[in-house]
Order: sequence, then structure tokens, then C-alpha cells
Amino acid sequence: MIRSHATTPIEGQKPGTSGLRKKVRVFAQPNYAENFIQSVFDVAERAPGAALVIGGDGRYHNRTVIQQAIRMAAANGYGRVLAGQGGILSTPAASHVIRKHGASGGLILSASHNPGGPDEDFGIKYNVANGGPAPEGVTDAIYARTQTIDRWLAVEASDVDLDTPGTTQVGDMAVEVIDPVADYAALMEKLFDFDGIRRAVAGGLTMAFDAMHAVTGPYAHEILENRLGFAPGTVRNGTPLEDFGGHHPDPNLVHAKALHETMMGPDAPDFGAASDGDGDRNLIIGKGIFVTPSDSLAMLAANAHLAPGYAGGLKGIARSMPTSAAADRVAEALGIPAFETPTGWKFFGNLLDAGMATICGEESAGTGSDHVREKDGLWAVLLWLNVLAATGKSVRTIAHEHWQRFGRNYYARHDYEGVDAEAAQAVMDGLSERLAALPGTRVGDLTVGRAENFAYTDPVDGSISRNQGLIVAFERGSRLVLRLSGTGTEGATIRLYLERFEPTDGNLAGDTTTMLSDLVSAAEELAHIAALTGRTAPDVVT
Repeated sequence: MIRSHATTPIEGQKPGTSGLRKKVRVFAQPNYAENFIQSVFDVAERAPGAALVIGGDGRYHNRTVIQQAIRMAAANGYGRVLAGQGGILSTPAASHVIRKHGASGGLILSASHNPGGPDEDFGIKYNVANGGPAPEGVTDAIYARTQTIDRWLAVEASDVDLDTPGTTQVGDMAVEVIDPVADYAALMEKLFDFDGIRRAVAGGLTMAFDAMHAVTGPYAHEILENRLGFAPGTVRNGTPLEDFGGHHPDPNLVHAKALHETMMGPDAPDFGAASDGDGDRNLIIGKGIFVTPSDSLAMLAANAHLAPGYAGGLKGIARSMPTSAAADRVAEALGIPAFETPTGWKFFGNLLDAGMATICGEESAGTGSDHVREKDGLWAVLLWLNVLAATGKSVRTIAHEHWQRFGRNYYARHDYEGVDAEAAQAVMDGLSERLAALPGTRVGDLTVGRAENFAYTDPVDGSISRNQGLIVAFERGSRLVLRLSGTGTEGATIRLYLERFEPTDGNLAGDTTTMLSDLVSAAEELAHIAALTGRTAPDVVT
């Protein structure tokens, strides 16, 4: 029986670049999750009896919301739900399941790399039929509906057994609990030379993978250890936990410190990697060398032809605006287009669907290709393994040979987290007001060549996205980028991006901190972060 539950709009349910993210205590309020999910169902395009994919990263409150979403889907005319066993589906795996099974869309329950637990973060993201995040037109419609909603619908039904694969009936709807790993692992076997990687492993290739007690643990155990033959114990922290073991599941050098220390030690394995809460980000470290996400994108693009799935070449490379221009130089050498988009994977979706790009990446440790419509942490790890196996070279050698061919973009991101929202906006407003007057001025030993508030015109549909970040570009290839992040749940996060280009005849082996020191000084002189926020140093440097 379908029941209609009276409700009223709840403020603050505007989805960001990665859906709606709030504290668990907010989502646990009566009608909060239900209002948002019903708003999704009210505006989502679908045929009668359509399929819906539901899964998440295993964080606290996932199972509760999944059960309610299933009851609501049955009341809203869906004919079939595919749910990951245990409520588990990594974000890239969910994208693939949507595409493979012809679903009309999917609910991904995750706050990505944010911490989990009763007092931490939760999130819901809606992905559309192409497997990618809902475009702005859809998220705007969802938000508009949350402002007028007066009821949500659900059938009266018991909880589904999420831990046992199989099909059950909820109202008139079939609920199929599926192996969350199987479809994804099969896709990876098609893209990469698993036989070649297995031979390299048998020949002595070693690695360490930190799943951070997040969603990629089951995927990594199956693919890396069971299918590729890496030794048991290669996957660390491989059991998903509701609070991620009390850690922050963000694969950067702060939160994956233990992995970094292993890779910088005397007995380091050949290759190190980590992924985040929902499995769409990656950290790449070789023996004694950290590879920035921007460089990883460029190096993977330059070597992608070594993997069977990309042997025919790339159609184009896309990167988010704050990501370094290293990938642009690869695109130029390959004679293919390079696209610069706003931050947010949904902006890559049109390029991928139109066949204009094959590989995409963001400086925030997200890399992927046209195999799904999300960034994909394990995909990047497997492409690196394919390159290592095919070349027989170390990560360090691949990196240095890349810089010798293309030049090096020294790069860092400074995150100021939990900043007072008004102070953060004052930083942005102050620099924005100065942009027009900056070209031609000197800041220390640097000369400003260009300054702008980045706007993007989509080459596929002509849509325009404005106010995507402030750019101060200096002569000879250095630049600063400043933007506010939309991925946190409290306060504001200021992200400052620093980039310096060294040509092939320049200093390719310098210390990153030293090479960027003049840009750090220029950023303070131009943006006054310390003066306006009281923060004298970033919380996280990547």
C-alpha cells in the first residue's frame, strides 16, 4: 500500500557539485532525506517501470536511507531497483551499473572524501541515465522542488535483506541485491592487460594500496589480490567501516600519511596508491616519489595507448581549470583537443558523451575516462599498473622522462578548511575587485599577464557557467587560482592553487616548496588570506 506523508519544505537542500552534503544529524531529521529523495523522483525523467540504482560508500546512516529510498522508489512507479550488496557501490561502479543495465538513474549515498560517523558527514547524489552526475538543469529543478514539496510517498514494507544477493518484491517493484564488484571488475579486465600485469607481478612487481576503510576495499581485494596476484596484505584497511576507522578518507599526503611513509622508506614497494570514501579519487606514489594528480593525468594520457582499451588513441583530454596545464602539453603533442572546464565531473559528461574527450582529470585526485561518467580511483591505479608492466620502468623513471619531454609544471594546492564563510567571501571579493587592474603589474619578481574570473562555454550545448574561480596568470607560465570549494559541510574551504612551469631546459628536479615560494608570497600580497581570515598557514597541502 502506498502512503502519502505530509511534509513542508526544509531550507538548505540545494545540491552542490557533488549532490547534497550535510552532517548526519541534519539528514536524520524527520522528513529531511525523504524530502530530498522525493524531489529527485518528482523531477527525474524516466519511463514507467524504469530501473533505479542505489548504493553508497558504507558510511554511517547509509543503510537507513537506502531502505527508505527503496520504499519510496516503489511508491513512485519504479519497476526495479538494483542495490549493492551491503549497501555498497563505489561511485564509478554505480555509474557503470546504471549504464550497463539501462537504468534511468541512480542514488549514490556518499559524502566522498569527507569523514563518516554519527557526528560526521552524509550525502546523496543523483546520477542520470548516462551514469554521470545530474547536470545543473536537473539539480536546479530538484532544488526548486524542495522549496515547494508538500508530501512524500512510500510503500508500507519491511526492510530488504541487503546482505544476501537475490531478488525480492517491495510493493510492485523488484529489488535485486547485486554483487557490487562483479560488473566493475569485468569492465576493468576489458580495458587493461591483466595478463601483462600478472606477469609483472610474478616477476617481482610489488605495491601497497590503502583503501582507507572505505568503499574500494572489496574492489581492491578482488582485483589486485585475487585477479592480478598481488600478495595478500597488499590491500591495507580493506574492510569498509561506517566511520572509516575514525580516519578521514581523503587520499592525500596528510590523511594517507602511513602510505606515504611506507613509500618513502628504504623497503618501499614499487608502487603505492590509495582511494577515497566513495572510490572516485586516487593517490599515486612511486618508490621515493609522489606524483601530483595533475602530473598523473598528463602521464596517464601520454601512456594510455599501452592499455588495450586505449590502443586506438585518445579523442581529446579534458581537465578542470584549477588543474595544471601539464595535460595540455600532452594533448598538443598528440595532436588532439584539450579542454579546460569548471570544477565538477558533470562538466566532462557532455564532452565524453559527444566523443570529444577520452581521458579527463581534476587536481583534486580525480581521474577517469569514457568507460564511465565519473572519476574512477581504481581505474587510474590499474592504468598506472598497466604502464609499469608494459614499460618495465619505475614510477620515478616514467615521471622524469615525461618532464624531459614536456617540461614540468610544479604544482600545489593549499586548503584553508572551515573558514568563516563571510571571511572567505571577503577574500574572494577583494581579489575579484582588483582583477581588471592587475595585468602588467609586478608582484615581487612576477609580472601579471592575465587576470580573470573564469567562465566556461560548453562546446556541446552552449551553456555558460560563470564565476568558476579567480585566475591570476603570470608571464612565463606561472599562475595562481583561488576558489571556494563546495564539498564541505561546515564553514567554507578556500582553495589556493599554485603552478609554475619549467621548460625542458629548466630546473626539472627542484623542490616543489622552493620552486613555488614566490607564488606563495604573491598570493598573500594579492588575496590577503592571512589578514582576512587569521589563517597563517593552510590546513592541508597537496
